[in-house]
This record gives sequence, structure tokens and C-alpha cells, in this order.
Amino acid sequence: MALQKLSNNPAVRMLNAAAAGKYGVLGVVSYNLETIIGAIRAAESKKAPLQILLFPWALHYSPSFVSAAAEACAAASVPVTLHMDHAQDPEVIKKAANLKKHDGTPMFDSIMVDMSHYEKEENLAKTTELVKLCHEKGIATEAEPGRIEGGEDGVKDTAELEGMMTTAEEVDDFIATGIDFLAPAFGNVHGDYHGVENIHLDYERYVFPPHLSRSPLLDTDVDRQSRIYPKEGRW
Repeated sequence: MALQKLSNNPAVRMLNAAAAGKYGVLGVVSYNLETIIGAIRAAESKKAPLQILLFPWALHYSPSFVSAAAEACAAASVPVTLHMDHAQDPEVIKKAANLKKHDGTPMFDSIMVDMSHYEKEENLAKTTELVKLCHEKGIATEAEPGRIEGGEDGVKDTAELEGMMTTAEEVDDFIATGIDFLAPAFGNVHGDYHGVENIHLDYERYVFPPHLSRSPLLDTDVDRQSRIYPKEGRW
């Protein structure tokens, strides 16, 4: 089922098309313009959609870098969106949501509201508040139920915390916050697995009751942010 919320949002449009076409969309974590330009050129050559992912450090490094990334995405000949990944500070999310391109549209097409370092109830409350703020500005949102272990650049390292797998009930709770994309925890980790022997993915956890087939688009966080879509209750 296609998402109806923010139907004009570029990220939602792109992922709805992927859902209808039953294909994934690659998300490329980018640390410089060379990576962004190279990824966009590759996407254009393959006539494939693409997401460019920036961590919150990019805002601290230079708003001009974020602006250049947003303009490069907008100028691409194929659908390319800009996503802020793992935004864990509400003030950073508010700052990112207020950034605009020259045409007045948001620089970020989507933002991951990652409050997973809080306990569940506080996570849900903060996520609900920040999703509302982003939606008011036309920005799609993502959240992480459960807790994915490990750490990435600028992201709180949860390796010493108990890894909490996503449950069907948690999916319902997070859908209720209004999010557009979901990042479930099913044995996936942030960063390196440090060997194939350490990969233990619980695919059975991807089988939820049929009513959850109406849930948001998904981000597996297994292959560096490939997006997939739930179909017939199986993720």
C-alpha cells in the first residue's frame, strides 16, 4: 500500500514507486562532495533512484556542504533525495528541518528521528513530537524501534547496551507516531560486524501479522541503508 502522507515529498514519492515496482533503493552514506557526485553519476548512468545520506556531523562541519549536497540531488536527472541519518539530538533535527534550498524547499527530504538511545516511552514521546515538526515542514521521517547495537560516525554507540529486537507491538507503537519509514532491529548492527561469523539475522522476526502490511517503508540497515517495503505482512 502506497503511503498517502506527504505524497508530494520526493523521498515518499521515490519509495512509493520502489514499493510498486518491487525494487530497493540504495542509500549511500557520504562524507564529501566527491562521494555524492560519484554516486549520483552512477545512478544517472543506471537510470536508478538514489538516496544520499548525511550524518548530523555535516551540519556542524558546514551548512554550505549540506546545501551543496541538496542542490546536487535536486539537479540529478534521476530521483535523488537527501536524508539525514541517525539524528539523535532534537535541536539538530530542528535546525536541519529549517534549512531550505534556493527554491525554498527543505534541504533534507527526510530525517531519521533516532531516539533509540532513550527508553521506549521517552523514545515514543520524543519521536511523536519531532515527527510532527518535520511533517509541518514537508519532511518525511524515519524512526528506530528496538535498539540496534554498535555505533556509526557521530551516532551514540549502543554496543554496551542490551540489543533489543523489534516486536510486532513496537511496530504498531511507532506507526502511531506518524513516521513514514521504519528501521527495525532484527540482529543487524551499526558499523562493522567484525566477521561473517558474527552475523545473526532473525529473518523470522520479519513475519508480522497481516495488518502490518500497511506499515511504513522500511530501512534494514543491513547493507548500508537499502530501503525495502513490507508486502503481505512479510518484511
